[in-house]
Amino acid sequence: MPEQERKTVLILGGTAEARELAAELVGSGVDVLTSLAGRVREPARPSGRLRIGGFGGVDGLSAFLTEQQIAAVVDATHPFAAKIGSNASAAATRTGTPLLRLERPGWVDHPLARTWTWVPDAAGAIAAAATARHPFLTTGRRSAEAFLPWADRAAVIRLVDPPGFPLPAAWTLIIARGPYRYEDELQLMIEFRVDALITKDSGGTHTVAKLEAAAELGVPVVIIERPARPAGSATTGVAGAVDWCRAQLHRRSARRS
Repeated sequence: MPEQERKTVLILGGTAEARELAAELVGSGVDVLTSLAGRVREPARPSGRLRIGGFGGVDGLSAFLTEQQIAAVVDATHPFAAKIGSNASAAATRTGTPLLRLERPGWVDHPLARTWTWVPDAAGAIAAAATARHPFLTTGRRSAEAFLPWADRAAVIRLVDPPGFPLPAAWTLIIARGPYRYEDELQLMIEFRVDALITKDSGGTHTVAKLEAAAELGVPVVIIERPARPAGSATTGVAGAVDWCRAQLHRRSARRS
């Protein structure tokens, strides 16, 4: 693919930050293609072009970057979408495509962070909240199955989409999408007598209210740490990602002239 033809920015999306970035770039005339994994039934549609589905590993993504005239890639996936992040890094290196990781800040610097129990995975969360009888699970659909050993507990689990497998009869399923209000989180925890909050270090502000509500009620919080990401260029702000994308496109334009 000739250098001068590469003018599209590929956003690996699925987050609010990805949608904000797409809107900013499209608004300034950039050709944006957002790719979603397809795990959410009715995802919020971003500005610009959209594709849904996997790439077929590193080989498939490498071919896609070349065939679709991709000038730059922004990995703005969820902090726990480690597989696509690894594939993106490998494919970008293979094809010489500039790659930026747009990652929302985690909660490790939150004022309450030292009061929470940090664990590496779901098994660690189960061990840390072993005495809870009314746990509140907000770790996502892909992690839900790991907590089925708690079938005898009156757990509350909140998901964007149904889990795709039967939940224990004692559990309460809430289907909802953030952002969530502090007052609503407080009421939910009181209503269901929540005695432990189990969540992931998703970061950002859309779901932080549950952490503050838990602190108000004295509910213990267990947080699953983020997986490691490949080394490379990264930013925590949409504005920085916009500037980076424009710089990549400008460099290609300068080379062409």
